Amino acid sequence: MPDDIPIPTDTPYRWGEWQTGSIMQYKLHVNGRDHTVDVDDDTPLLWVLRDEIELKGTKFGCGAGLCGACTVHIDGAPVRSCTTPISNIGSAAVTTIEGIGDTPIGARLQKAWLDVDVVQCGYCQGGQIMSAAALLTRNHAPSDDDIDSAMNGNICRCGTYARIRQAIKQAARTDLGSAATKKRT
Repeated sequence: MPDDIPIPTDTPYRWGEWQTGSIMQYKLHVNGRDHTVDVDDDTPLLWVLRDEIELKGTKFGCGAGLCGACTVHIDGAPVRSCTTPISNIGSAAVTTIEGIGDTPIGARLQKAWLDVDVVQCGYCQGGQIMSAAALLTRNHAPSDDDIDSAMNGNICRCGTYARIRQAIKQAARTDLGSAATKKRT
């Protein structure tokens, strides 16, 4: 570092913090549990989940919100956690791949993923399931076009798109079967 650049010595921040944002305490509701973290206000939710809360299922893929590996739900809506600053979360409920299986749709999707043998390398699959869960929450019987539209932006480098579509359809059929059973009882 050149000698002519002043280095602040009388700040409440640790070295480097004055360059990026300010450390604040955030209370998060993730997968039904409350967490408190002390992070920069511009820290992406992805890194809070992975590094502070130790939930490693949400993956870093591109860092620009283009690949979908980091998809989580905020109040039920799919968002890219790599581009969502922690300061934007507020009191919203965050659901990750670790928590989606506790929902009926998430459990059906995870079972369908296994039944259809969707996973090849598995890296993108958390984000794929999160996007599929958001789709099935709002559309219980999606067409191929609906699936393509909802899953657009979720990249699978292994090319398991046909199996992903098949698993989503299987989970949707299971949903329709459950609904029909409930109406009869």
